[in-house]
Amino acid sequence: MSIVENSSGDESDDEREKKEILQRMECFNRLFVIASSSVQLYYEKYILKQPCMDSKQSGETWIREILDGHESRCMINFRMSKIVFTSLLRVLETRYNLQTARNISSSEMLGIFLYILGTGAKVSQCRERFQRSGSTISQYFAIVLEKVSRMAIDLIAPEDPFFSSIPEQIRNDSRYMPHFKDCIGAIDGTHIAAILPPNEQIPYIGRKGIPTQNVMAVCDFNMCFTFVMAGWEGSAHDTRIFLDAIRDPKYKFPHPPNGKYYLVDSGYPQMKGYLGPYRGQRYHLPDFRRGRPVSGKEEIFNHSHSSLRSVIERTFGVLKKKWAILRDMPSYSFEKQTMIVVATMTIHNFIRKHVGRNDADFMEYEDINRAYENIVDSENAHGRESDDDDDDDDDGDDDGESNNSSGFEMELIRDAIASSLMNSL
Repeated sequence: MSIVENSSGDESDDEREKKEILQRMECFNRLFVIASSSVQLYYEKYILKQPCMDSKQSGETWIREILDGHESRCMINFRMSKIVFTSLLRVLETRYNLQTARNISSSEMLGIFLYILGTGAKVSQCRERFQRSGSTISQYFAIVLEKVSRMAIDLIAPEDPFFSSIPEQIRNDSRYMPHFKDCIGAIDGTHIAAILPPNEQIPYIGRKGIPTQNVMAVCDFNMCFTFVMAGWEGSAHDTRIFLDAIRDPKYKFPHPPNGKYYLVDSGYPQMKGYLGPYRGQRYHLPDFRRGRPVSGKEEIFNHSHSSLRSVIERTFGVLKKKWAILRDMPSYSFEKQTMIVVATMTIHNFIRKHVGRNDADFMEYEDINRAYENIVDSENAHGRESDDDDDDDDDGDDDGESNNSSGFEMELIRDAIASSLMNSL
């Protein structure tokens, strides 16, 4: 009996030992599978490194295709003709030291920059378009922005700093010659949407109800910007910005020589060198088109003044149509947003000076009648951009200069021009 019991006990021990061995093997197999999977994941992530941007068409290839292709493709993607793209690239390389890097050409850098400005593309879209990482897109956008900002010092300036000749657009137009022969340009402000943290937005919210930066600009009659003051809060009045610009030497405002003047609207003080309209009379061209015929020397003057000064509104129209980024600003730092505004104006000038009237966007705004259809639509949707309808608004910065002898001098000039226009009818 004991023999049988001992034999049964031995078998039980053997079975337990086998089970333990099987358990250990199963545990080892599981550990082996886990370790193998970890090694495979590490290999795929850190050694194999399959690239995310794996399109056969690189950014460089795409840009070369654009520059070798139909003219319209360059206009759609970069907002300029192929010859202007090439000229701009050459100027940035030779004068402002834009250089090809180890893995990216200067032409692709410029292409990234113009694509973002012209189409309003976000970094995620540019990653796919140029087959580059987001950090690479941002890095080279910033590099080109810095070069164009340097170029702005040279390009946003009067063609003739002494204003020694009568502008061609006045000299060759009997509506304005000889009445406005001493006029050298026009001044106005515009608002560009600003992206700011909620706790910083209040000073930038003006009449549009959204945060904006108020940008004051001067342009000549060739629709080129000759001065810009960007970065002011949207709630700032045009007069305040204007007086700061002309008084502080650091801004290098192109002051009118003795006997010359800029055209301004009624939102600005009337002082020596700055000629505004008669207040209390119709002024904006749509008001004349919708109402009775022009009558009296004051309305005749205001109509001509508004027609000639519309060059600044049409110039802003070209700027905002050409550069989509101004209509949907990304969430860059506010300093960079200000730099972007100035950069678009710089390239605007470059295009105008290199192709003249052979640019579709400029051509659309050359015709004052067609241009004002767009301007009126914009005003109906968003309200007027300048403060010219705030005749009674006083922000405390006007120290009475518009009422002193210099203001009286401009009133005499205005009266003389009004009489001259009246007599020429």
